[in-house]
Amino acid sequence: MVELDGRFRITSNRESGFGRYDIMLIPMDKERDCAYIIEFKVHKPLKEKDLAETVSNALNQIGEKRYEAQLAAIGIEPGKIRKYGFAFKGKKCLIGAMHDNFGKEKDG
Repeated sequence: MVELDGRFRITSNRESGFGRYDIMLIPMDKERDCAYIIEFKVHKPLKEKDLAETVSNALNQIGEKRYEAQLAAIGIEPGKIRKYGFAFKGKKCLIGAMHDNFGKEKDG
Protein backbone atom coordinates (compact mmCIF):
# COMPACT_ATOMS: atom_id res chain seq x y z
CA MET A 1 0.00 0.00 0.00
CA VAL A 2 2.89 2.33 0.64
CA GLU A 3 3.69 2.31 -3.09
CA LEU A 4 0.16 3.53 -3.84
CA ASP A 5 0.67 6.72 -1.84
CA GLY A 6 1.09 8.93 -4.93
CA ARG A 7 -2.04 7.55 -6.64
CA PHE A 8 -4.34 7.26 -3.62
CA ARG A 9 -5.08 9.03 -0.38
CA ILE A 10 -5.10 6.18 2.13
CA THR A 11 -7.21 6.59 5.26
CA SER A 12 -8.29 4.25 8.03
CA ASN A 13 -10.86 4.11 10.82
CA ARG A 14 -12.58 7.32 9.79
CA GLU A 15 -16.29 7.99 9.87
CA SER A 16 -18.25 7.60 6.67
CA GLY A 17 -21.96 6.96 6.35
CA PHE A 18 -23.11 5.40 9.63
CA GLY A 19 -19.85 3.95 10.92
CA ARG A 20 -16.08 3.64 10.65
CA TYR A 21 -14.47 1.73 7.81
CA ASP A 22 -11.16 -0.10 8.24
CA ILE A 23 -9.28 1.16 5.15
CA MET A 24 -10.27 3.41 2.27
CA LEU A 25 -8.17 4.20 -0.79
CA ILE A 26 -9.35 7.39 -2.47
CA PRO A 27 -7.95 7.89 -5.98
CA MET A 28 -6.15 11.11 -6.83
CA ASP A 29 -7.28 10.63 -10.44
CA LYS A 30 -10.98 9.68 -10.26
CA GLU A 31 -11.16 9.03 -13.99
CA ARG A 32 -8.26 6.57 -14.10
CA ASP A 33 -8.47 4.69 -10.80
CA CYS A 34 -11.21 3.07 -8.74
CA ALA A 35 -11.75 3.73 -5.04
CA TYR A 36 -11.44 0.87 -2.53
CA ILE A 37 -13.15 0.16 0.78
CA ILE A 38 -11.65 -2.66 2.84
CA GLU A 39 -13.23 -4.21 5.94
CA PHE A 40 -11.41 -6.76 8.11
CA LYS A 41 -13.17 -9.34 10.29
CA VAL A 42 -11.91 -12.08 12.58
CA HIS A 43 -14.00 -15.25 12.33
CA LYS A 44 -16.34 -15.77 15.30
CA PRO A 45 -16.96 -19.53 15.47
CA LEU A 46 -19.94 -19.18 17.84
CA LYS A 47 -21.72 -16.80 15.44
CA GLU A 48 -20.40 -17.72 11.97
CA LYS A 49 -20.26 -21.19 10.44
CA ASP A 50 -17.20 -20.52 8.24
CA LEU A 51 -14.91 -17.88 6.74
CA ALA A 52 -17.34 -17.33 3.86
CA GLU A 53 -19.97 -16.15 6.33
CA THR A 54 -17.41 -13.85 7.97
CA VAL A 55 -16.59 -12.36 4.56
CA SER A 56 -20.29 -11.91 3.88
CA ASN A 57 -20.69 -10.10 7.22
CA ALA A 58 -17.81 -7.77 6.34
CA LEU A 59 -19.32 -6.96 2.95
CA ASN A 60 -22.78 -6.50 4.46
CA GLN A 61 -21.33 -4.07 7.01
CA ILE A 62 -19.83 -1.96 4.22
CA GLY A 63 -23.25 -1.72 2.58
CA GLU A 64 -25.39 -1.36 5.70
CA LYS A 65 -23.21 1.37 7.17
CA ARG A 66 -22.96 3.14 3.79
CA TYR A 67 -19.18 3.52 3.92
CA GLU A 68 -19.25 4.65 0.27
CA ALA A 69 -21.03 7.90 1.28
CA GLN A 70 -17.75 9.79 1.61
CA LEU A 71 -16.69 8.67 -1.87
CA ALA A 72 -20.03 9.59 -3.41
CA ALA A 73 -19.82 13.02 -1.77
CA ILE A 74 -16.60 13.75 -3.69
CA GLY A 75 -18.05 12.59 -7.00
CA ILE A 76 -16.85 9.01 -7.32
CA GLU A 77 -19.41 6.99 -9.30
CA PRO A 78 -20.78 3.80 -7.69
CA GLY A 79 -19.29 1.69 -10.50
CA LYS A 80 -15.82 2.97 -9.59
CA ILE A 81 -16.03 1.83 -5.96
CA ARG A 82 -14.60 -1.59 -5.09
CA LYS A 83 -15.51 -3.18 -1.75
CA TYR A 84 -13.50 -5.98 -0.15
CA GLY A 85 -14.11 -8.06 2.95
CA PHE A 86 -11.18 -9.92 4.53
CA ALA A 87 -11.94 -12.75 6.95
CA PHE A 88 -9.29 -14.26 9.22
CA LYS A 89 -9.19 -17.46 11.25
CA GLY A 90 -5.72 -18.12 12.62
CA LYS A 91 -3.43 -18.21 9.58
CA LYS A 92 -6.30 -18.69 7.14
CA CYS A 93 -7.68 -15.77 5.18
CA LEU A 94 -10.58 -15.48 2.75
CA ILE A 95 -11.21 -12.38 0.66
CA GLY A 96 -14.52 -11.49 -0.91
CA ALA A 97 -15.44 -8.60 -3.17
CA MET A 98 -18.60 -6.69 -3.93
CA HIS A 99 -18.57 -4.18 -6.75
CA ASP A 100 -21.70 -2.14 -7.38
CA ASN A 101 -21.64 -2.92 -11.07
CA PHE A 102 -20.89 -6.64 -10.60
CA GLY A 103 -22.56 -7.81 -7.35
CA LYS A 104 -20.90 -10.15 -4.85
CA GLU A 105 -17.92 -12.26 -5.82
CA LYS A 106 -15.90 -14.61 -3.65
CA ASP A 107 -12.13 -14.88 -3.98
CA GLY A 108 -9.81 -17.17 -2.08
